[in-house]
Amino acid sequence: MAGFLAGGCAVGPNYVKPTTEVPSNYKEEPENFKQAQPSDAIAKGQWWEVYDDPQLNALEQQVSVSNQSLKAAQEQFEQARAAVRIARAAYYPSVSAEPAVAQYRQSQNRALYGVPSPVNYTDILLPLDSSWEPDVWGKVRRTAEAARSQAQASAADLANTALSLHAELAMDYFQMRGLDSQKQLLDSTVAAYEKALDLTQSRYKGGVASAVDVAQAQTQLETTRAQAEDVEVQRSAYEHAIAVLVGKPPAEFSQAPLPLTGPPPVIPTGLPSDLLERRPDIASAERQVQAANAQIGVARAAYFPVFSITGGGGFESGTIVNILAGPSGFWSLAGSAAELIFDGGQRRGVSEQARSAYRESVDNYRQTTLNAFQEVEDNLAALRILEQEAKTQDQAVAAAEHSLDLSNTRYRGGVASYLEVTTAQSAALGDERAAVDLLTRRITASVLLIKALGGGWNVSQLPRPSM
Repeated sequence: MAGFLAGGCAVGPNYVKPTTEVPSNYKEEPENFKQAQPSDAIAKGQWWEVYDDPQLNALEQQVSVSNQSLKAAQEQFEQARAAVRIARAAYYPSVSAEPAVAQYRQSQNRALYGVPSPVNYTDILLPLDSSWEPDVWGKVRRTAEAARSQAQASAADLANTALSLHAELAMDYFQMRGLDSQKQLLDSTVAAYEKALDLTQSRYKGGVASAVDVAQAQTQLETTRAQAEDVEVQRSAYEHAIAVLVGKPPAEFSQAPLPLTGPPPVIPTGLPSDLLERRPDIASAERQVQAANAQIGVARAAYFPVFSITGGGGFESGTIVNILAGPSGFWSLAGSAAELIFDGGQRRGVSEQARSAYRESVDNYRQTTLNAFQEVEDNLAALRILEQEAKTQDQAVAAAEHSLDLSNTRYRGGVASYLEVTTAQSAALGDERAAVDLLTRRITASVLLIKALGGGWNVSQLPRPSM
């Protein structure tokens, strides 16, 4: 009987991980992607190192140490771990002590004054009281199971917060570097336009060019200068965003300009089934399912009797001298059982609510999985299409530069107006800026793909159930 009371049985369904539809392969599998191998660096955690950028690496390390949102998520996880300890405490009896010392004097006008007890006396009490509800139906066990699953979900949420913050910093960083490339292009273009204006003014003074040509050259120059200054506004916003991500006031943070230099690295995708283990948000959703499943058992246990055991003991004496003597001891032990006979359907409602919450968590888990596959496919498609577009854009840049050279030659030869030159200049600058923008988009898409793949995280990094 004692073993039954201590161990009991856990009512409610045992947890089975819900199934979800997983494709055999990604729809987007271009030739420049490969299956993940055990040696792939992307699967080791600090995924940003794949870009081989020391400046980015240093900033990402600061996010891990100083970001306030990440610290808040860590504290949420610590709260969840504490909740596990709180739930487990119900496995054990509660023991309390309330020592007391009292001095009494009877009223002389009291009935039967002095009979049979003395007029003045001291009472010294050293008691211990204990109570315990054996987990006969597994309510405590299911509650602790739910708390453990919630703590694991919180750990996955922490990992997902870290992944999102690191990815956000990488995207802001590459956007800022893309603007540095835009600024470098615009500054070099301004320098070329200044030379073109000098040439046009010289031709105007020599009577070869008109004042209209000078005005057009001046307009082109000032317009490009304004574009270069506008880039600074956007760059400042990204620099400030990076400062906040690394836990610094924007006034205390700055980054030297550093233009983009090359295309994004090849990102190993792995198999779609691996995504269920590599995405912390999927892991969190799955742990929420187990927690909801355990709550069904908690609700089910309310249909059964509650057993309780109470006891007490200690020492009581009128003097401190013999307080611990044998005759001063006392004790008590009692057991009881209580069963709710009628509740107007409350327990049934709670049970139905728990089952509905479980089904909701399963739906959320499956939707989170579908969203994950979509994000991977979106960014695989973006990288493939943007790579093709970049090749086409490079051809457009080359053609625009050739057209500009021809227009300059024709203008110097006096067979074309300066309007033709400015038109060719605008087209060349537009194509060059589009090429820089494409490079920036390709790199940020690679960051989003790594994030969609889980950033090297794995479900094995969740705390063990015995946390």
